[in-house]
This record gives sequence, C-alpha cells and structure tokens, in this order.
Amino acid sequence: MNFDFDRIEDRRVTDSVKWNVPEDVLPMWVADMDFDTAPCVKEAVMRRAARGVFGYTEIPSEWSDSICRWWRTRHGLDMQPEWLVFCTGVLPALSSIVRKLTTPAEKVVVQTPVYNHFFSSILNNGRNVLENPLIYRDGAYFMDFEDLEAKLADPQTSLFILCNPHNPVGKIWDAGTLERIGELCARYRVTVVSDEIHCDLTDPGCSYVPFASVSPLCRSISITCLAPTKTFNLAGLQTAAVCVPDPFLRHKVWRGLNTDEVAEPNAFACVAATAAFREGGPWLDALRAYLYENKQMIRRRIAEEAPQLRVIGSEATYLLWIDCSALPGAERFAEFLKEEAGLYVSDGGIYGAPGRAFLRVNAAAPRSLCEEGARRLCEGARRFAQRAR
Repeated sequence: MNFDFDRIEDRRVTDSVKWNVPEDVLPMWVADMDFDTAPCVKEAVMRRAARGVFGYTEIPSEWSDSICRWWRTRHGLDMQPEWLVFCTGVLPALSSIVRKLTTPAEKVVVQTPVYNHFFSSILNNGRNVLENPLIYRDGAYFMDFEDLEAKLADPQTSLFILCNPHNPVGKIWDAGTLERIGELCARYRVTVVSDEIHCDLTDPGCSYVPFASVSPLCRSISITCLAPTKTFNLAGLQTAAVCVPDPFLRHKVWRGLNTDEVAEPNAFACVAATAAFREGGPWLDALRAYLYENKQMIRRRIAEEAPQLRVIGSEATYLLWIDCSALPGAERFAEFLKEEAGLYVSDGGIYGAPGRAFLRVNAAAPRSLCEEGARRLCEGARRFAQRAR
C-alpha cells in the first residue's frame, strides 16, 4: 500500500499546540507528527462518530487483546490481557505511579538528559529527583552503572524511571543493559517504571527490547507505560496502557489510576488504539522508512552546511539530538533560531543540565517542511557563529 506522507496539512486551524506559533515560524519542537494517522484508525473513529452517542464507555476485551497480539508479534513479549490497565496517557500514569508507590520527600532516579516531564511528575508530587547522568563519549551515550548503583542504594530511593528507547538521545537499550538494571533495582528493592512510548518508532531494521521481556526478575519488578499516541499520532485522543505483570504491584497501580480518575476512556480512545494495533502495521512500516529518510536528509545537510553541529547517532524516535557545543554561547542557540531564523526547536537544557548546548529537533513532518527546517537550522548556525565572533 502507498501512503502519502508528503501532503501538508494546515494544522493551524485545529488548535494544534505545536503550530501555535507566529506565521513565519516553523515548529519542529514538541514530539507530535504532522501526518494523518493510519487510514484504519481514521475509518474506525469515523464509524464510531457516526453513531452519534458519546456516553460513558467501558473498556472492551478487543482493546487488551490487540495490544497483547501487537507486542507478541512485533516485540517478542508474551503479554497477558490481565496485565493491562487503561490510562488516559503516559504522563498521567507516571504521576499517579509516583504518588502511589512513593511517599513525600522520597527519591526517584532518572537518567539525564531525559524527557522533561519526568521532572514535573516527580517534583509536582513532592518527591525528589535523583539524577543518574548518562555518559556522553565520542558522540554516543552509555549508562554509568557505578553511579546508578550508588543512587539506587540510597535508602530514600524507591522508584527508577527508565526511558526505553531513550528520549531525547534516541538510544535503544540492549538486553544486557536492561538485565543489569533489573538486577540492581531488585537488589535495592527499587521498582522500575519503563516509559516505552517511542518503542515502535525504530529505524528500519532496528527493534527495541521491552524491559519486561528480559528476564522473570525484570518482569516481576516492572511497570511499563505504553501507548499508540506517538506511533500513530493520537495524543489528542488520550489513550494509553500500563502493563504490570506482578498482581500485587498491578493492584496498587490500578488503585492509584482509579483514585486519580485517569482510568476511564473517552468514546474514541479504545476504538482508535484497537484499530491501530490490529491493522496499522503496514502504515507504520512505511512511516518508519519515511522518518528514517527525513533524519538522514537532515544529517547530510548538517554535515555539509553546518559542520559546527554534530548529530548524535540514534536508532529510534523521530527526534534528532544535536550537539551544538562547538558554537560559542551554544546555550542561547535555540532562542536565536526561533527569533532570528524562524525555527522553533527544543532547547536541550530542559532535559537536564547534561542537555545544555544541545538541541532536539522533530523530523516527523512532510519532507518539504523538513528540508526547509534543515535550511533554517544550518543558516542559523552560520549566522549565530558569525555574530559570536
């Protein structure tokens, strides 16, 4: 089947958060794609809308069955329907889990640079962030296990939030790395919450490893947050799932989500997710190939036109993580791009101190928009470097 990812939609007329910018600014910041969702999802939602009644909605068995089948066939995890709890989003799930599984002033470990809302999910609930910075060496990222063990051994540490694949650096963690995390967390009685929302957005030929699939130990201490929202561009439908194999841990998570009133679907949430996981495979594979070419094009343009910048190698997500440290005053570069080059990208500093002097760029847009974004980025880098002299 052929899918048209080159067509440009006018998202300014849809109250889009991403496109709420001045007319002359190109937004390549928030992790939100500028493509129609898969045809099967659109058709399922339209059929449901045609019913015309949008009352309270139960969670059908087809929802959990479709998720289990998807993870079994695409990711090798033999997930069971009873492990799944519906939630309106991964962020509501994270906040609820932090509230339910920790007490005020306890510590939650995160690996910086990391998705900025991990911090708010922790701090807004009166808990403390404990950073385990990733090691950045020769343009690649690695885990610092010596530091991680020291943080997990802290008696006040009760939770570890893993990002798998990692946002913003695009790293797919291998089974050996995940197994070592599981062993350390079990040793120090720390629960692992694995945010795997980007798991389907891997480069062609690359696959991710679900944390819960690595070993019985990892499965027993883990909570996995997953959703079709990044993969199929469904964030506005508020649909996600929390996978908890251990029944005791699952009951606590279920109680937390229900107490926080984030465990009931809207009329389209399960319909869209079920259609995506049942029939969306061909569309997703075409999308992954398109995204890969977008990322490769931007890499080539940067290498040829802005050698001051360094794109970090990655295997997942539609995000590019760019090292701008060779630019004088690089911490101000994102602001300069928005104000002077008309390009809105994410300032790496919001992902923690190790992200300063980096940019996160969203390549999930029609090729022509990505080409224009690459032009503005490279031209902006040249102008910024000249101004700093």
